[in-house]
Amino acid sequence: MRTIWVKRTLGTAALVALAAGAVWFAWPRPIAVDLATLTKGPMEVTIDDEAKTRVRHVYTVSAPIAGKVLRISPPHHIGDQVTKDETVMAVMQPTLPSFHDARTHKELRAALAAADAAVNLAAAEMRRIEAVLSFSRTELGRAEALARTEAISLKALDGAKFDVETNDAALASAKAQLEVRRNERDSVAARLGEQSGAAPELDSTCCIQLRAPVTGSVLNIIQDSEGVVQAGAPLIEIGDPLDLEIVADLLSTDAVRIKQGAPVWIDNWGGLPVQGRVSRVDPAGFTKVSALGIEEQRVRTTIDFADPPAKWSALGHDYRVIVHVAIWQAEDVLTVPVGALFRQGDDWAVFALKDGRARATIIRIGQRNNRTAEVLSGLAAGDSVVLHPSDRVKDGVVVAERDVR
Repeated sequence: MRTIWVKRTLGTAALVALAAGAVWFAWPRPIAVDLATLTKGPMEVTIDDEAKTRVRHVYTVSAPIAGKVLRISPPHHIGDQVTKDETVMAVMQPTLPSFHDARTHKELRAALAAADAAVNLAAAEMRRIEAVLSFSRTELGRAEALARTEAISLKALDGAKFDVETNDAALASAKAQLEVRRNERDSVAARLGEQSGAAPELDSTCCIQLRAPVTGSVLNIIQDSEGVVQAGAPLIEIGDPLDLEIVADLLSTDAVRIKQGAPVWIDNWGGLPVQGRVSRVDPAGFTKVSALGIEEQRVRTTIDFADPPAKWSALGHDYRVIVHVAIWQAEDVLTVPVGALFRQGDDWAVFALKDGRARATIIRIGQRNNRTAEVLSGLAAGDSVVLHPSDRVKDGVVVAERDVR
């Protein structure tokens, strides 16, 4: 009997142990979650976007006339310092003559032969008039000698004087005509000589020196090599690298919320964050296609640095930065991390920790940024909420803070 009783006791104990183990395994364990405790403090809502720095006043040295830009020795490099009205930025000279075709060449040779004949004709005419003038002067001398003895009339003497004056004027006209013909011949000869394409002999006064219009640094060299450019072609850009501003192309829906003078944080440029202020929001927008191919209306917003240049002097022209333009600020605000928010119908809700369980709590939020949201009602300072709740977190489930050690 005693053996039977012992066996029954051991069997009962085993069954109880098995039942307790089954209950223990079946009993729901707390879900490990990340928790955040709500506190009051300062909050700021910003508009964040990429932007670029730029020199406020960029001066472009352009070609005043069409011509050939020469290489300067020593050549300029981006970043070189230049001085107003002293540093030579570019040197220009007249372009080489262009080539012409065979027919034009024959026409020019014929025109040159005609010009030579015209010169010879004018020279012969001048010699004829010189001979006539010499004869008329001799006749005038004879007439004057006869007039002293009253051997001829005064009319004959006046006629001799008239012939001399007329022939003298004709000689001057013939000389001018000869000069015209010679110049015409030189013009045709010059056009015919261009066929060779050889560089003309230039003196030191033929070239134009373009000097720096302002003291600063070379920002961009557009025309680096020697070449022919048209009038107005840009050659070099100059500016003061410490005269920087920031330009951000913001969405028009964001730009309407920005006020002139709004504070700005500038970071992600390779150095410590610096402060700035909005100086201008353009009154007109423009269409910009995003990387996803979506047309967006953008508004150019200009930002000035508020910190001294010593904090941002490493920045240069066309550098990338990230700007955070403040549109709302408060000092004592109850905030909740946006990672704890989720939608419940049309309302915002969180899983608040109450008595070790997650309770779905509807709240009302106000201002919001990409990190926190302002809590207007539904929670109080000191409450704990579940961050990034998974699909295992339900209303009323037991939760425990995850051990992050």
